[in-house]
Amino acid sequence: MSLEAVKQVAEAEEQARVEKLQAQQEARRLISDAEHDGQSLLSRAAADAKAQNDALFAQAEQAAAAEIANVRARAADEAAKVRQKAEGRLEEAASLIVRKVVDA
Repeated sequence: MSLEAVKQVAEAEEQARVEKLQAQQEARRLISDAEHDGQSLLSRAAADAKAQNDALFAQAEQAAAAEIANVRARAADEAAKVRQKAEGRLEEAASLIVRKVVDA
């Protein structure tokens, strides 16, 4: 093999070695970028999930507060009806007691 051919082979081998190193560096950079992007997406997804969870929790609290207010209102109405009914019978009960005492 001539000296020129040996030089060309050596240059080709060196070029291949350099390209291989560049490809390895590029692969490492791509992997690093992908990991960084994945972590960013994961962080955003976690933040979005937390925000959604907080919103749902707030809605549930509002619904519960509304239901509590509704139950309290119904209980107050029922208590007023029972009180009114009892007050209506109070005079009748007093008359009955007086009759029993007087008759006794």
